[in-house]
Amino acid sequence: MGRFGTPRTMRRDRRSTGHSQLRQRLGTLRRHRSAQVKARHVLVLAALTAVVVVLTSCSSAGGSSTYSDQISAVDSFAAIAQPSIAVATEGGDRLAPDAVVEPGLPIVVTASRGALTDVDIPTSSGRALAGSLSEDGSTWTSTQPLGYSKQYSVRAEAVGVGGRTSVSQGFTTASPESLTSAAILGEKTVGIAHTIGVRFSDPIPDRRKAQAAITVASDPQMQGAFYWISDSEVRWRPERFWMPGTKVSVAVNIYGVDLGDGLYGNRNLSYDFTIGRAQTIEADDNTKTIVVKRDGKVIRTMPTSFGKDSTPTPRGIYMIGDRVEHIVMDSSTYGVPVESSAGYRTPVDWAVQMSYSGIYMHGAPWSLSAQGNSNVSNGCPNLSPADAEWLVKNTMRGDPVTVKNTNAETLSGVDGLGDWNIPWAQWKKGNADT
Repeated sequence: MGRFGTPRTMRRDRRSTGHSQLRQRLGTLRRHRSAQVKARHVLVLAALTAVVVVLTSCSSAGGSSTYSDQISAVDSFAAIAQPSIAVATEGGDRLAPDAVVEPGLPIVVTASRGALTDVDIPTSSGRALAGSLSEDGSTWTSTQPLGYSKQYSVRAEAVGVGGRTSVSQGFTTASPESLTSAAILGEKTVGIAHTIGVRFSDPIPDRRKAQAAITVASDPQMQGAFYWISDSEVRWRPERFWMPGTKVSVAVNIYGVDLGDGLYGNRNLSYDFTIGRAQTIEADDNTKTIVVKRDGKVIRTMPTSFGKDSTPTPRGIYMIGDRVEHIVMDSSTYGVPVESSAGYRTPVDWAVQMSYSGIYMHGAPWSLSAQGNSNVSNGCPNLSPADAEWLVKNTMRGDPVTVKNTNAETLSGVDGLGDWNIPWAQWKKGNADT
């Protein structure tokens, strides 16, 4: 006992601000208790006197009725004012004696009709679980995660005008059948179309539970929604592109959280990023050019060759992903065997990723004669080596690329970098239940 100050402990530790506050509070409670008890007695006496007056006035003149002059108390004031203590998980019900809790949920100890003077939850290391006390001393909340498959005991004490109360409450934490980790896809500075991607190492059975563990805050504030592009990857995006300079903070608090079927998160993580300049890219098959605008002004125009008729480049809005100096373009990544007549395995220099399915803007010196006038590629927008190098060095993850007027369907919204091709009305409804 005495983790944040019984009266005796508080006298030993004068340096603790929290203990000093509790000493002051306890002194005030003692003074007020005496005064309130005296006032209570006066009120009780006055009330009893009034009862006698009423009874006398209601008796009939000349009646023979008599009343006892013996008065006994029905309730004890101390019992009525006695402090009570409740132990629960944050946002949950009071713990039962055999409770099993998720380790990621804070333990909350609450005192009614008094203030907490001691809360102690020993850990396996012998140290007390860390926590914070509310200003009025009524609520203590743990700030340190619990361990998996552990037994804990909560010992708490409170004091009030009605006296002192102590409780002891045991509980057990959950034992996971398996653990999953999460990764956040992004960089420190990103483009205006960047969406927040959280990728788990395992398929998630309870998508809603996973979503509830993820928080997104931005300045200026932007409303957004979740959408799952696969069983193991969820995206969060606003309705519209970000404003340049927006600060965004993401927290994925999955440790100790049951994500369904006994799958728990193994650790929490966070990601802070800033939205960079407003840069957009427009790739138009009618003109066979790629035009780059920064803050509304054209800064570069590049001739290109899109996918030929048999492998047209999908239309729609893309987000730039990786930018690399060297890569091997392999048709097997999107289901076409390298050994087939339509297959290929080609090393290229200077490539900018546009989709998970293998679409890149990249250098293609073998198609220089076609760039700007005809489509000869396997689906990727071809560029000169100089233009491709410039693009790699002057783009950010999350820059939007709009492909127009090609003879193809729109890029799938769950392709990985095609989030903006899902209409907002559909996106905001989410798909956690599907």
